[in-house]
Parts: sequence; structure tokens; C-alpha cells
Amino acid sequence: MNTAHTSPAELALSEALRLDSQLCFAVHAASRAFDSVYRITLRETGLTYPQYLVLLVLWEHEELSVKELGRRLRLDSGTLSPLLKRMEAAGWVERRRDPADERSVTVRPTEAGSGLRERVCGVPVHTVTSTGMSLAEMGELRERLKALTDTLDAAVTQLAAEEVSGSRT
Repeated sequence: MNTAHTSPAELALSEALRLDSQLCFAVHAASRAFDSVYRITLRETGLTYPQYLVLLVLWEHEELSVKELGRRLRLDSGTLSPLLKRMEAAGWVERRRDPADERSVTVRPTEAGSGLRERVCGVPVHTVTSTGMSLAEMGELRERLKALTDTLDAAVTQLAAEEVSGSRT
């Protein structure tokens, strides 16, 4: 861009449209970097990062509906169902239809899935070390990201409502 004939507004827009200026990309890149750390850290267990997250939730709650598990992990059924099928084939979880509601499926860790808990107990410590951050810094960042997520969820709800009502231009 020839900056000699560029207005301040054009320069600001040009900067705003750079990939490196995007918060969303910085968060995405950090997420991908975390995936890489977890891929290596979890390799010996045979778990993928998404499978590890499923087990974390199930260890905490023992048994959940697929719908609730998806809500907690922010995964849609098209992503979660194949993931759970692979985990079931590996013997880490079992899925059962709810006798009270045949449409609902619950998931719980198997004995083998529960046994993985001890094998992965060092993963969080290794991850903290990998970040180069203190526990306090990580806690602060996590809280800021949770607040950001809540704010963005509220914005999505608002945008969807405006789209339905036709008030969004």
C-alpha cells in the first residue's frame, strides 16, 4: 500500500484487516499450539486431546447424557458421536440408551477409561510448564478467556435474535 496517498482511516482499516491484528486468530493459534503439546504429552496413553477432554468431564461427573457432554465440551453431535464411537471401540467409555427416554443416550467411563486417570495425572503439570506461565498467570488468563467466551455467547444470542426479527442491517 502506498502510504503517501493513504488517509489515516485507510491505514487504520488496513491494519485492522491484517491477520496478525485479529484476536480470534491469536486465540485459534494458541489453541492449535495447545493441541500440539497435548498430542505429544498424551501419545503414550493412546488418547487424543478431544478424548482426554471427554474423560475429564466424565471423571468429574461419572455419567452424562451425550447432549450434556456436548454442551460442556462445546461440541455438536456430528463431532461428538464419532468421537464417542472410537472411545467405545477402544474400551474407554460405554454408551447406553436411557430406559426412561429412548432418544437419550448416556455415557460413562469404563473400568479401563477410569484407569487412564492415573496415567494422565501428570499431563496438567506438563502443560503448565510448557506455557512458561505461572499458575497465577494461567488462572488469570483462563478467567479472562471464560469472560470473553461468555461475552461472545451473549453476542451470538443477540445477533441471532436480531436476525430472526429482521432488525439487523
